[in-house]
Amino acid sequence: MPTHRISPDLEMHYELDDFTDPWRESEAILLLHGNAESSAAWFGWVPHLARYLRVVRPDMRGFGRSTAMPRGYDWTVDIILNDYLTLMRQLGIESFHLVGAKISGVIARCFAARHPENILTLTLIGAPPAYRDGMTERGPAWTHEFETQGIESWARRTMAGRLGSAFPPEGVEWWAKLMGRTPLSSEIDFIATMAVSDTRPDVPKIQCPTLVITTEGSSLASVTETRAWQQQIQRSRLLVLPGDSFHAAATDADRCALETLAFIQAAAQLHQVS
Repeated sequence: MPTHRISPDLEMHYELDDFTDPWRESEAILLLHGNAESSAAWFGWVPHLARYLRVVRPDMRGFGRSTAMPRGYDWTVDIILNDYLTLMRQLGIESFHLVGAKISGVIARCFAARHPENILTLTLIGAPPAYRDGMTERGPAWTHEFETQGIESWARRTMAGRLGSAFPPEGVEWWAKLMGRTPLSSEIDFIATMAVSDTRPDVPKIQCPTLVITTEGSSLASVTETRAWQQQIQRSRLLVLPGDSFHAAATDADRCALETLAFIQAAAQLHQVS
């Protein structure tokens, strides 16, 4: 099982998928999974990306097979960013393409804004706005539900919005099981902190080419709400897919992966011309 010791409190699990030509120097792409997920969330992306890019899929601190965090852990965006930077440097990778889904879209935006020297391109799928009113008030209800009914129960209750109306029932079951394996101690304080974070100052600081993907009927944010922050990123474009899921990285994995790959290749060609 590939792991790296990131800090005294974190042994980070990751997957490295590389089917590029061994005689070529290939760029890397870092895929950041969403809340209550793991590197397994990207299974549909790997076949499309790994022939052309070295694909790094870590389990975030506290999630998947990485070290669980205790109750009361002081989560910050910068701690998470430092984890990922440390992993990539330990792998010998200084610059890379970056993809973030759902709440990791927030983390990825901060990554590109605060560490521009490391990020070649940025792709955000189903990312919420940089600040959401009313989230603080929902924290106690989330905690009560997690403690009394468990994370898998919460995942099932909220899955319709996450995966939309067209996703197959067996797929819903798989995602509920995946999310349900999240340690309770990690989830409670992570969501209570990250869901209420205000990262609005980071958005206009993003300078790299950026692709933002959402769906027509996302319950996480409307197309208008998404476009409002997307247009603050100078070198960005918005792709709106049909459907009513907010986790398009899962429900439209093939389309999103292919669009991301095409976006990265187009950005590389533009850079060569300039």
